[in-house]
Amino acid sequence: MEFKHKPVLLKECIEGLNIKKDGIYVDGTLGGAGHSKIILEELKGTGKLIGIDRDEEALRAAKQNLQEYSNVEYVYGNHDDIKRILEELNIQKVDGILLDLGVSSYQLDERERGFSYLGDNELDMRMDKKQKLTAKEIVNTYSEENLANIIYKYGEEKFSRKIAKNICEYRKKKQIETTKELVEIIEKSIPSFAKKNGHPAKKTFQAIRIEVNNEIEPLRKTIEDCIDSLKPGGRLCIITFHSLEDRAVKNAYIQAQGVCTCPKDLPYCICGCEEKGKIINKKPIIASKIEQEENSRAKSAKLRIFEKN
Repeated sequence: MEFKHKPVLLKECIEGLNIKKDGIYVDGTLGGAGHSKIILEELKGTGKLIGIDRDEEALRAAKQNLQEYSNVEYVYGNHDDIKRILEELNIQKVDGILLDLGVSSYQLDERERGFSYLGDNELDMRMDKKQKLTAKEIVNTYSEENLANIIYKYGEEKFSRKIAKNICEYRKKKQIETTKELVEIIEKSIPSFAKKNGHPAKKTFQAIRIEVNNEIEPLRKTIEDCIDSLKPGGRLCIITFHSLEDRAVKNAYIQAQGVCTCPKDLPYCICGCEEKGKIINKKPIIASKIEQEENSRAKSAKLRIFEKN
């Protein structure tokens, strides 16, 4: 299958990065290289792009899509390891970093990946196919309490306990193998009045995907590392697609901007508050109505930008 992924908030990200043509930029979630291609056009052959992705198929697609550019360094890895990656490339600091935290259209559509609740596919959900933990292992081995907590925490699903109970009841008879089986269990767990707003399995699938790929826990540290890796005036642009991620990014930015706890009447700060930079947009940037109509993924996308001191 061809790796297709329409970049979300493309114009806004490029403007947010404030690209210098001789700068060094990192696309920490390279994917199909939709954002990266425009970054490279802005660099005009004089700057450098480092493209990171933990999906080897995404990297292969990106290399194909960017074959006309020679100023790209491709890295198979995770953006959570950005400091180590830059160190191995002998790069001290960069001018900008972009993270698009969504799942690509290709990953959703590819049958064997098992990200989508539509169809009858293998329960997998790994962004990195080399890792061991899969969605199948989670639904078949996690305790009822652990499943309920994950579905509630990462999916914000009100019926998490009922879903977890029914998963555990089902697997007493047989192992849960496919997305269709899991969807049927979820649908039976949710009352009809609660099925009006979107697909009933959406929240649970999101929660399991986040658990499989450990998407939330390292995010705060990743943001700190990204900001530390920027040159003065460098920009960090992060696109999120659900409230948990957006909240984590917002809080990490506030912390990095500096939260002074000193009494207001003191002439100077004594609490040790460190100001690493400033938040460029207090409210998240969202896609235009036109983009939302053309690309359904854009409806939930939010962009937050931070500039290093």
